Amino acid sequence: MATRKRTIKRNTNATAKRRRSTAPRGQSSAATAKFLVPLVFIVGILFCLGILTLMSYRTVTASAFFDVKKIDIRGANRVSKDEIEKIVSRNSEKSGVWNADLTAIRNDIEKIAQVKSAVVSRILPDGLRVNLIEREPRAAVRLEAGDFWADDSAVLFASIGKNESRPPFVMLGWDESKTEKAVKDNRNRVEIYLKMLDEWQDYELAKRVKTVNLSDLQSPQAIIQDSGETITLELAKENFGKRLQKSLEIVAGRGKEIESVYLNGQREILRFRVK
Repeated sequence: MATRKRTIKRNTNATAKRRRSTAPRGQSSAATAKFLVPLVFIVGILFCLGILTLMSYRTVTASAFFDVKKIDIRGANRVSKDEIEKIVSRNSEKSGVWNADLTAIRNDIEKIAQVKSAVVSRILPDGLRVNLIEREPRAAVRLEAGDFWADDSAVLFASIGKNESRPPFVMLGWDESKTEKAVKDNRNRVEIYLKMLDEWQDYELAKRVKTVNLSDLQSPQAIIQDSGETITLELAKENFGKRLQKSLEIVAGRGKEIESVYLNGQREILRFRVK
């Protein structure tokens, strides 16, 4: 009898342990459900509110209130304002001010040769503003198609008008190919041209030069006229003012006789005309 009682006691203890181990699991599931259900409900509400907000935003920004009515263009001196307005209107007619793609508008404006850079901004509620930086005419370049302006970066951007003020001489020898070497060489040509212009104005000699030939960057040439004849002056790569002045002194009144002059250091090489 004593043995049987001990067995029953052990079974009772095991049952109690199982009850204690299973009870927390049910409570944990219930707690999780109480937490997840409100969370899912809140997320659903927030999602719906986001959709409604987005729809409201699109409706408001696409309304006639934001239609483009004013286009303010600043810095346009050589560029046609009408051309700029057409680009802005074309890119914002459907989108309005708020949704206008400012980058696309800027890129289209900068495709205009005379424009160096552009900044496009919104003037809410119904305006767009364009600030331009135009290319400055620095060098006069002669091509087969005519005379053109080049800026400091050696970009040809506009033809030179017949009645337009221009430098006293034009540049020959421009490389019209689009290679990297051509771009680099043309920049050097503009630098040499501007240096010549600066030095010759100081010596008041610029008006004596008709053209400069910069096809060979190692041997720039100035073309002048004397006694009704054309004379080529090879000036090397430096001291353009002094070299030109000395060359003019050599050929003064001898245009019928001298065809070209080359100054190499202290040496003077003259080429005479064949009679």
